[in-house]
Amino acid sequence: MSNIKGKVIVITGASSGIGRATALLLSKKGAKIVLGARREDRLKTIVKTIVDNGGEAIYAVTDVTKKEEVDELVRVSLATFGQVDVMFNNAGIMPLSHVESFKTDEWDKMVDVNIKGVLHGLAAVMPIMLEAGDGQIITTGSVASYNAEPTGVIYAGTKFAIRAIHEGLRRELDGRIKLTLLAPGVTDTELGEDITEEDIINGLKEIRKLAISPESIAEAVLFAINQPSNIDTSTIVVRQRGGNA
Repeated sequence: MSNIKGKVIVITGASSGIGRATALLLSKKGAKIVLGARREDRLKTIVKTIVDNGGEAIYAVTDVTKKEEVDELVRVSLATFGQVDVMFNNAGIMPLSHVESFKTDEWDKMVDVNIKGVLHGLAAVMPIMLEAGDGQIITTGSVASYNAEPTGVIYAGTKFAIRAIHEGLRRELDGRIKLTLLAPGVTDTELGEDITEEDIINGLKEIRKLAISPESIAEAVLFAINQPSNIDTSTIVVRQRGGNA
């Protein structure tokens, strides 16, 4: 039996990659989708696709580094659908570089998006879910949170932080809200397109030859949401079969 139909699901980083694939998949299963991202043209296209296929979807232009915009995304969900059942904190960036390049502006951006963006999502929905006595928060982490690789040191650090936050919060909330950390391996998305160091770009091209499709990651999100109410899938690691990345 599906637990998806009728649920209101808020997705950040929804304009491409995992966010887009998840929005399309869950809408087909009967969920009501609230999309948040910075690129309005893409959001409009995704909403139109969902609606044209008989689904329900709305959007709000959202920069997750701005708490007020994440709050507004959730407010739009409440105003339109009356609730938030699932928050999918999916926005993230990955401008990999050698630490010795000292690209501190990029480090700051990763902290702002990958850590603070998630915290803004938590702060926006937790009061609603705690009052309702139910809800689920899913966050896109990374396999990098288990094994920091050269050139991915700062990125991995942000994902380590999110894993720690999720684990600590799971214990603190003691089942009042479901918490799922999604840890994908290398996925075929736009993540990393802002890398500027040539050797890293070339190395990533090789790794991406075995990349997981965003649609496969969306299936993992569906699995997490579709579990019975007494089951909490706290962590889902998704790797290419036989792969380590």
